[in-house]
Amino acid sequence: MLAGMGPFVFHWATIAVALVVADWMLGGIHISSGLALVVSALVLGFVNAVVRPLLALLTLPLTVLTLGFFYLVVNGVAFGLAAALVPGFSVASLGSAILGALIVWAVSWMIGGVAQRRVRK
Repeated sequence: MLAGMGPFVFHWATIAVALVVADWMLGGIHISSGLALVVSALVLGFVNAVVRPLLALLTLPLTVLTLGFFYLVVNGVAFGLAAALVPGFSVASLGSAILGALIVWAVSWMIGGVAQRRVRK
């Protein structure tokens, strides 16, 4: 049962590292403890997997009208929702949420790229 958990744990750890970077880079994002970080990474992964696609579908006309820029707002709303659900994880504003979502995406993308190169070797 635990054998198939590797990719899930790796993704969870990647999000946690990315959240630490976002907390460090932005004054509008605050994670108060290690437990809040672990739970935040789990909740953010869930929100990104379940809620964000629904939001993207519901806002598709607006996203098309703005040539995709509204998708940044969708990502920020999903990030802010995760913060609202986890005590100890706070986001000061929608702008901080959008920037936080971008930072989490960029850091996760970089870690994933490095990990894929290591696997191929």
